[in-house]
Amino acid sequence: MAERETKPDPKGKSLPASDDGPGAAGWIAKSDFQSFLDRLVALGYRTIGPTLIQGAIGYDEIRQVDDLPKGWTEHQSAGSYRLVRRDDDAWFGFNLGPHSWKRYLFPPQQTVAKAIKRDDGWQLDDVEDAEPPFAFLGVRACELAAILVQDRVFLNEHHSDPIYRRRRENALLIAVNCTQAAETCFCTSMGTGPRCVVAFDLALTETELGFTVEIGSPRGASVLAGLPIREAAPAECAEAASARQQAEDQISKRLDTTDIRELLLGNLDHPQWDDVAERCLSCTNCTMVCPTCFCHSVEEVSDLDGGQVDRVRQWDSCFNARFSYMNGGLVRGDVRSRYRQWLTHKLAGWIDQFDTSGCVGCGRCITWCPVGIDLTAEVAAIREVPK
Repeated sequence: MAERETKPDPKGKSLPASDDGPGAAGWIAKSDFQSFLDRLVALGYRTIGPTLIQGAIGYDEIRQVDDLPKGWTEHQSAGSYRLVRRDDDAWFGFNLGPHSWKRYLFPPQQTVAKAIKRDDGWQLDDVEDAEPPFAFLGVRACELAAILVQDRVFLNEHHSDPIYRRRRENALLIAVNCTQAAETCFCTSMGTGPRCVVAFDLALTETELGFTVEIGSPRGASVLAGLPIREAAPAECAEAASARQQAEDQISKRLDTTDIRELLLGNLDHPQWDDVAERCLSCTNCTMVCPTCFCHSVEEVSDLDGGQVDRVRQWDSCFNARFSYMNGGLVRGDVRSRYRQWLTHKLAGWIDQFDTSGCVGCGRCITWCPVGIDLTAEVAAIREVPK
């Protein structure tokens, strides 16, 4: 089984797949997959993967193959998500739930510094991140792209986040290629999927009886040592290729990204912003489920006796009114300005800041918007009649 080295583009963008796709494939039977999970535990990884959580498929710690959502899928559309039973027992026959991997690399709440009052005054104390290395099982192509986008934010050469860096460097990324698409998916428009081609350690494609396995890094290759993996037969490779193609064929949603930065920044007074503001609840759902949004706030939290103060970072959103509070007033006091800030930053400002779009086409913001606002439709409306 050939080993393939994959490197992200220096600008954090996706790289095109070759005509033959990434690397030669091995194959592991589903009946042997528990040994793969056991191997991850033996190597000291905390394995996070998809499982059923409160009526959705989310990410949590898994140790047994029965923890996976076997035989479940979901129906997604604008403002709608519901679990349904599949006609088969596929383990990864679904798309994306409300969770993203950023909740482990960039936790929703994290103590970043602490000060302790001692006899000789206040002293800074070390903040230890006690999490063991993560093994992320089931990372989709758009999510790999999202991790690369967040790398641009938190691994900046001038300002690197130490907690993110540690977790990111120690994380094992086990991707799973999509074999179906949701109505809200538009990764093909963003060049981020549906096939995994960069930034993974291992990539799996589910077939009826097992998984083809592609190696993306030396770390990934070392995980497979001693496991019951053989070279994939031509028929198994063909079955996997057909399953991957099925997902691509099912994607119908499109976002025209032609000159999108200039389009949005050149139409800041377009009436479409008023139209969407009448529908938007400014609830922050879209930013909470987005795998790339990184807005956060920081506050000092004291213990009851005043002997210790923690500096705590927690997720925030540009849809929160007070997020733009400055100098005694709000910079963005209405929903119109907040939605415009979110969309223009995501699709235009990121290009200036990080030389890449902030959107990977996962469609979560469409599915989990309570009123079903679709950013692809909002952009299309502005493009149709620019002002």
